[in-house]
Amino acid sequence: MNSELITADVSTLSEKLGKDLLETVDFRNETTVVVALSALESTLKQAFELGYDFLIDISSIDHDQEEPRFEMVYELANVDDSKHLRVRSRVEEGEKVPTAVQIWKSANWHEREVYDMMGIEFSDHPDLRRILMWEGYPYYPLRKDFPLAGKPTDMPDVASTGVAPLEGGPFVTSPGGNRSSGEPRAKGES
Repeated sequence: MNSELITADVSTLSEKLGKDLLETVDFRNETTVVVALSALESTLKQAFELGYDFLIDISSIDHDQEEPRFEMVYELANVDDSKHLRVRSRVEEGEKVPTAVQIWKSANWHEREVYDMMGIEFSDHPDLRRILMWEGYPYYPLRKDFPLAGKPTDMPDVASTGVAPLEGGPFVTSPGGNRSSGEPRAKGES
């Protein structure tokens, strides 16, 4: 990583964003900028113009009892991996996040996963629908208030209807029983 380039980029972002750049964190040679949600879209566009042409990941954090409850995290780099920048922004429950699909096409599936697992919606997203859970599923499994054992459902438990291959093996889900005891951990090691 070229820390001089990243420092210059953060300085440019600071000039462009002003008070909307809330914080800059340098930790273990990683740079994070925290921005207001209202400035998130312009921050991402500016980062792209500064050469962060590779969107590594988009994720979200549920801070549960804090306000704002959620936080969006964008991991950006350039293709030759000489620069890496993390952009974070806090989001109130029910507040929409601007989509990054117009900047990086790969943001499409990342944002769909965040929507599916956390319930955070993206404004102007071209295809905001569930990607892992089925349409109509009323819950968001990665929220902290979602129970570890899951919630009752009308969907058949297809994965546990017959004899599983390698049944009883060290990393195989046990059929039947409840979901907590049947999770795929190394048997006898947890």
